[in-house]
Amino acid sequence: MSLDLKQIPNTPGIYKFFSKNKIIYIGKAKNLKKRVSSYFGKSFKDRKTQQIKILTDHIETFSTTTEAEALLLEQSLIKENLPRFNILLRDDKTYPYVHFSMGHQYPSISMKRSKHAVSKNFFGPFISAQAVKSTIKDLQKIYQIRNCSDTTFSNRSRPCIEHQMQRCSAPCVDFISEVSYKSDIVSSQYYLSSSGKKTKSLMTSQMRKLAEQQEFEKANEIKKRIRSLDLLHQEQSINSSLVSIDFFSCVTKLGRTGICILSIRDGKIRGTKTHYLKGNYLKAVDSLFQSLIFSYYQNSFSLPKKIILNIKPSNMPLIKEAVRLKFGKQILISTTINSNMRKIAKLGKLNANQIIDNRVNQSAKYQFAMKDLSSYLGVLKKNLIIEGFDVSHHSGQNAVASSVRFSCNGPEKSKYRLFNIPKELSGNDIGSMKHILERRINKASINPLPDIVLIDGGKLQLEAALSTFCMMLKKIPIILSIVKGSKRVRSTETIISKDGILEIPKDSPGFVLLQQIRDESHRFAITNNRNKKNKSIKKSSLDHIKGLGPKKKKDLLSFFKSIQSIKKASVEDLCKVSGISIKLAEEINIFYRS
Repeated sequence: MSLDLKQIPNTPGIYKFFSKNKIIYIGKAKNLKKRVSSYFGKSFKDRKTQQIKILTDHIETFSTTTEAEALLLEQSLIKENLPRFNILLRDDKTYPYVHFSMGHQYPSISMKRSKHAVSKNFFGPFISAQAVKSTIKDLQKIYQIRNCSDTTFSNRSRPCIEHQMQRCSAPCVDFISEVSYKSDIVSSQYYLSSSGKKTKSLMTSQMRKLAEQQEFEKANEIKKRIRSLDLLHQEQSINSSLVSIDFFSCVTKLGRTGICILSIRDGKIRGTKTHYLKGNYLKAVDSLFQSLIFSYYQNSFSLPKKIILNIKPSNMPLIKEAVRLKFGKQILISTTINSNMRKIAKLGKLNANQIIDNRVNQSAKYQFAMKDLSSYLGVLKKNLIIEGFDVSHHSGQNAVASSVRFSCNGPEKSKYRLFNIPKELSGNDIGSMKHILERRINKASINPLPDIVLIDGGKLQLEAALSTFCMMLKKIPIILSIVKGSKRVRSTETIISKDGILEIPKDSPGFVLLQQIRDESHRFAITNNRNKKNKSIKKSSLDHIKGLGPKKKKDLLSFFKSIQSIKKASVEDLCKVSGISIKLAEEINIFYRS
């Protein structure tokens, strides 16, 4: 270790653990020396901490004035570096926005994702795609903005169903003037950038002004929009007194943690976001809420006036101070739930529980399917381990094979494996299958064999698998093959074993599970076959010439335009390319002449 632990200061700050010059973990501390030293003490450590300790070969620290500053710096560095062991609520997805295509004569409204949407035509970000879709739907109800593509728009000769449902003013067939339509665009953008009350107030003022000017038809149109706005608020309203609140609800059960965030503006839910975490993270509620708050607002969502947490963290003052420093304003953060908030608190808890139930139910589904399959196979063991194997190639080229693993908890993606097939076996499905099964058996001491091996193929593939296992092992797992039916229709597929066709109903959970495993092994294999093919396309014969780096290859292709021209070029012509010496030109010439 390149840093003496004794030299670490007793100050607040952040620490970075490195392995082979790569950051693997970032943390913050009130006292750096105490916190970092705790990783290397003799007391019991959890599995993650043990791994960090083993892998770390270098430590860096950075002191801050306060713990709040350390917390802000920690969150920023985690987002920037995405360390391997900082897994809590790590999310590098782009966020959805409402977007107006203002370059068009009649702008459309749509959802777009972006990490850095700075254009005035973007509104957001929103916390979920559903929140954006809901907002677009609301705007269409009030302002009738088109949401079709420009191609669809330019090819229409009559109004579509959106117009019939009064969600589009049909500018495609000139049912509205360009001036009126763009006025609606401006109004819808104002709606997004202000509160519902301000929008209603402006619309009411416009209606009265038009009535005074005796433009009753236009005034009546705005009146209809005000009614639509009122109805919309009525449909969505939770409590009008909850003006600007974000509610964070965390629950734990069955060793799992469910999180639901409800964003409330103008008394209505503007969006929801959920998280599912394996493990009881309420034991580390301080870190949980820190990560929740700063990851949620990292892309400058519209800040609420109040944040409600359903559980009180011990470091509440630290979180408040860090929020103030981060956003430059005081936001009320509380755990007090008064009578006005009980309904929303109940809703948040319900959804947090639901996210756990959904995942647990998925696990229960696999357990039931495994039990069902066990009964048809006559196996007493219910919690089976199944591995599916498949070979994929393109006309005998770029052959790869896959292995996927399923347990009673579903797919174990960390145990998925890929096998490159030797060139001499490429296109030979039987030989390839034997090859990968031999390699899998040789790894049995490190990675125990499954209870069932599932082969994608017919009788020949099954016989190849059986002979491979019998030749190398005394005790072999159950080996099954799934055979494609007539015209590859799923309902006509059959499962065969060494004893013949397995009599199992096509709609049974066990049969469906085997189909899923076959499909997953096929997907995994073919995806990687395509990746391999794409990589091979990018390669050229120039890759095999010693001394020819990426820049020189690029310069050669730019000068001669093709590999064929390079092959025909003389040494003198090759030397005309910048960076190509006489010696290298001769090497290229000899390579292609030989």
